[in-house]
Amino acid sequence: MKKIQFGTVPERLDKNRYETDVEQSHIQIDQQAAAATGAGPLLVRVCPAHVYSQQSDGTIGILYAACLECGTCLAVAPPGVLSWHYPSSGRGVIFREG
Repeated sequence: MKKIQFGTVPERLDKNRYETDVEQSHIQIDQQAAAATGAGPLLVRVCPAHVYSQQSDGTIGILYAACLECGTCLAVAPPGVLSWHYPSSGRGVIFREG
């Protein structure tokens, strides 16, 4: 039986296509709510695409163009911290591999 080689996660993710909506981010964060609830470091830790980052001033940066739209951040963020919607039609991640 022939063994199938899938490649590394970064190699597989590189096959996906990303159509960025440069006019509007599909993720907004309430910095005050994130600070009050301690959600910032949690978002940084759980995002598989490393969309969130802790800034030197304590705020949370968002690199929305890298978002895989998996919903992990929505599942862990306390209510009111994130405002999230799918990117405009035809934008966002277009998966090449299931």
